[in-house]
Amino acid sequence: MTQHDVHTTARLYLCTDARKQQGDFEQFVDAAFEGGVDIIQLRDKTIEAAEELELLEILQSVAHRHGRLWAVNDRADVASLSGAPVFHIGQKDIPLRSARKLLHDRTIIGLSTHTPEQIDAAIAASPSRSGLDYFCVGPVWATPTKPGRSAVGLDLVKYAANAVKQADEETVGGVVLPWFAIGGIDLSNVEEVVQAGASRVVVVRAITEAQDPTAAAQALLAALDAAAA
Repeated sequence: MTQHDVHTTARLYLCTDARKQQGDFEQFVDAAFEGGVDIIQLRDKTIEAAEELELLEILQSVAHRHGRLWAVNDRADVASLSGAPVFHIGQKDIPLRSARKLLHDRTIIGLSTHTPEQIDAAIAASPSRSGLDYFCVGPVWATPTKPGRSAVGLDLVKYAANAVKQADEETVGGVVLPWFAIGGIDLSNVEEVVQAGASRVVVVRAITEAQDPTAAAQALLAALDAAAA
């Protein structure tokens, strides 16, 4: 499996800010990858592009050591300049087609979805390499990292699971589109998310606020395994 293919088996995706207050960005992402995180996205609205590019160089180096993936959020120009293997967009960010024009063909592109209609559109955009590579569903629960965004609840997770399953059954070769549940997910509720049909999750505070990021990531992966058993 190449590094590019990691996203098809990825189960634990972490979003983190620049860790300005803690001053430990490199140590933190290293610890998170050590715990089994598959993808780390730098998402920090308070930093300028130059600082983001510097931090992405650090993230790239650490991810390479662990054979994992790293991601850029929102800024296609930053993703292009940094050579990011993963780029994530929201519903109001640069359109998928435009992002594909700016980025390398092998760039993995993901999209946030918040409604059944958006999930359907994401699945429809996915069959070819010119389309979408994964999508996220949420926020499952309200979260301070997305102020003003209403929680979608577990019903939308169930909808996504059923929609992807149906699409896979109708696709020759059974192409599976990876998707992640996101929003307020931690050890206390990850079992509910898995029972609703998700096998992959995006977390923020469950690891960023942990005293031991490595142990926190390991615990989440163990919980995913236990819930799926």
